[in-house]
Amino acid sequence: MSTDMRILIVTDAWRPQVNGVVMTLERLAQSLDGMGVETVFLTPEGFRTVPMPGYAEIRMALATPAKVAQRIEAARADRIHIATEGPLGILARRVCLARGLPFTTSYHTRFPEFLSARLPVPEEWTYRWLRRFHNAGNAMMVATPSLGAELAQRGFANIRLWSRGVDLDRFHPDRRIDLGLNGPVFLCVGRVAVEKNLPAFLDLDLPGTKLVVGDGPALPELKARYPDAVFMGVKRGEELAAIYASANVFVFPSRTDTFGNVIVEALASGTPVAAYPVTGPLDILAGGGGVLDEDLRQAALAALAVPRQAARARAGAYDWDECAGQFLTHITTAIPDHGPRWSAA
Repeated sequence: MSTDMRILIVTDAWRPQVNGVVMTLERLAQSLDGMGVETVFLTPEGFRTVPMPGYAEIRMALATPAKVAQRIEAARADRIHIATEGPLGILARRVCLARGLPFTTSYHTRFPEFLSARLPVPEEWTYRWLRRFHNAGNAMMVATPSLGAELAQRGFANIRLWSRGVDLDRFHPDRRIDLGLNGPVFLCVGRVAVEKNLPAFLDLDLPGTKLVVGDGPALPELKARYPDAVFMGVKRGEELAAIYASANVFVFPSRTDTFGNVIVEALASGTPVAAYPVTGPLDILAGGGGVLDEDLRQAALAALAVPRQAARARAGAYDWDECAGQFLTHITTAIPDHGPRWSAA
């Protein structure tokens, strides 16, 4: 679409964090580069950081409006996208509004539910703040139609659908190996934290083995509470791909994710998915490849009968280049005039 565009993405979520936001932004940049679009990032790198209270793995940048303004101006970007609502996102929004710089945003995380799971903060308070945050931009991108519809009902405006992709070469049924576990193997991959609702999976009366891959603040407690489950910690690359392909069912117990990249990775690996009928799974599995049910045990058992080829076929609907194309279309239509005109340095 363009060969001379530079896009600045502001994100509080960045390496060494392992999560869907970081992975999505990295893959987006790779695909945009193939389209001739340069992506530059404003991240916590280069700032002093402190651990997020109750979640030490997440580091929050200690920045000032002046420092963020300097980084934004130094980027000389044609368009600005604010991906997160953390300290950097808040300051970047403030700078853009003060200087009349147009920007877009994206809604990756259900912060109201995330926060209320840890602190006595009413969800509506947080949604009110988020509505003000995002409605100040030219467009807000969301990963699924159901999330877009929900947020529209809550008063969010200028909503655009920005889907996700999956690496169909890395995540493939052919990577299946013998995990050395009693079958069937019911797998869950993701951050081991309260908002992921892992006890809903670990409490299920299921045959075989429950396998959890991932790390997080709730890991020590869950390992102690569920000694019969297998906790492998964080796995990456080829090892993770082999685990996905080797499970019989992928169980996704979260009720608060906005998409669920791990769902499409499991599907690409030929592993059927069991989940609640909520945003993310509801959208992804509408085309098959798994079972949705408010009774997660019934969903998990029924998913054993889903053909692995059906799961793999469903993953084919998700492509990183298409994801990047959607992003590029939204940011160029929302900010049609190449955004800010920078003065000479």
